[in-house]
Amino acid sequence: MTIDLATLDGRERHKLLNGVVVPRPIGWISTVDENGVRNLAPYSWFQIASSTPPVVMFSAGKRNGVAKDSALNAIATGGFVANIVNGDLLEAMNATSVEAAIDVDEFDYARLDATPSERIAAPRVTAAPVSLECETLHHYEIPDGGNTVVFGRVLVAHVRDDLRDENGYIDIRKLDPIARLAGLDYATLGDVVTVPRPE
Repeated sequence: MTIDLATLDGRERHKLLNGVVVPRPIGWISTVDENGVRNLAPYSWFQIASSTPPVVMFSAGKRNGVAKDSALNAIATGGFVANIVNGDLLEAMNATSVEAAIDVDEFDYARLDATPSERIAAPRVTAAPVSLECETLHHYEIPDGGNTVVFGRVLVAHVRDDLRDENGYIDIRKLDPIARLAGLDYATLGDVVTVPRPE
């Protein structure tokens, strides 16, 4: 089957792309607005963009043509925290996906503790195994009403003590990341396959 994406409506395109670009890591993005109101929302359109300099990105959709609060806050205040979701936090993360009014504090809504960040205004999720404090580096509006993509330079990484080994690697099994699939589906780590690189 060959599908011309121009023949699909927006919902059909979303289903197709979300269903084939899987699994996706989840960036649980915490921000504050200019009045200090906290916001917390999960984004599965999240990825590392560079390690030198250290940069991550998240892509936020729009509601009625307006970017979501996370993107607006990250742009307005100059920072955000990308918290990593593990199995213990799945239900709380899902709770923060609620479409809430701009003045709703999702930390309170999901009954999550917050810890102040060291370098930016937005707090981090205390229970997250990893939190990346990011300074907003750049944002890009995808044409024709597309998403707002926000790039952040990672200034500080908060990593749970037991996750990093003596060689600096993260123990993926201890991290226990949750990945996003399509629809209402998520995935756990499952089998890990080690494949040596060819020489």
